[in-house]
Amino acid sequence: MFLWISAYLPLSFLQVVAKFWGAVLYWLPTRAKRRTRKNLSVCFPTKSKKQINQLTHESLNHTAATALELGKSWILPIAETLKMVVDSEGESIFRDAVNSDDGVILLAPHLGNWEVLGFYLCADIESTWLYQPPKLKQLDHLITRTRSRSGISMSPTNNLGVSKVFKALKRGEVVGVLPDQVPSREGGKFAPFYKQPALTMTLISKLVQKTGAKVFCGFAKRLPEAKGYKIIVEEAALGVYKDNLDESLVALNATIESSINKAVEQYQWEYTRFRKTPDGTKFY
Repeated sequence: MFLWISAYLPLSFLQVVAKFWGAVLYWLPTRAKRRTRKNLSVCFPTKSKKQINQLTHESLNHTAATALELGKSWILPIAETLKMVVDSEGESIFRDAVNSDDGVILLAPHLGNWEVLGFYLCADIESTWLYQPPKLKQLDHLITRTRSRSGISMSPTNNLGVSKVFKALKRGEVVGVLPDQVPSREGGKFAPFYKQPALTMTLISKLVQKTGAKVFCGFAKRLPEAKGYKIIVEEAALGVYKDNLDESLVALNATIESSINKAVEQYQWEYTRFRKTPDGTKFY
């Protein structure tokens, strides 16, 4: 019910509510606040305490906004969702790669409104998106149904799903991945993320090595005063294409960092990116 109501409320109203919600998360001793501040502190050690506190508050505002905007991403007719995109940067290079014979891997980190990014860039092309199915079957059904309404094909992160995206890349299609999700120990290796060891999925690098796919990273930047979103997409760092897996993973995280640095406050810093450590110690 909440998704349906929020879908038809003005974006300006939702973002005002998001600022109130973000303030509550910031001023109360919430877990979201602790994790956000911890991640920002280790990733930006040269920033002052005041700067970290300000970024923490802003990040929580945007995390709340992303949640409140789900209705507009999932429930509205897709044409209405796409109308919220008012500008783009780097889209032509991405389209050129899509029109080539090579497959394309689109990285969509937890930055800005990643739901809008996928709908916009994949609105008129064949695409398959990897996702981690939630434990609740009803939520899983909702996610797959709403995301698939634009023609996107959803594929779970299991052996069958990986086989599906591999075949899609071989056909020259687009595959979408949230690259900053924490994988299993078997599916990842540690690589620096803002100079901190982060368990990083190896799947993307292995898909590149096997298919020769081009890699891009993008996000839908939330514009001030509820003016909508700007799509920003850029080519991945060249090191992603290295045969050496460790070098490829370093470049993968550097690519994600490059996007984040364009809107640091819009990254979901409460995400437990460093919850698995090389020595098994507790980070959070």
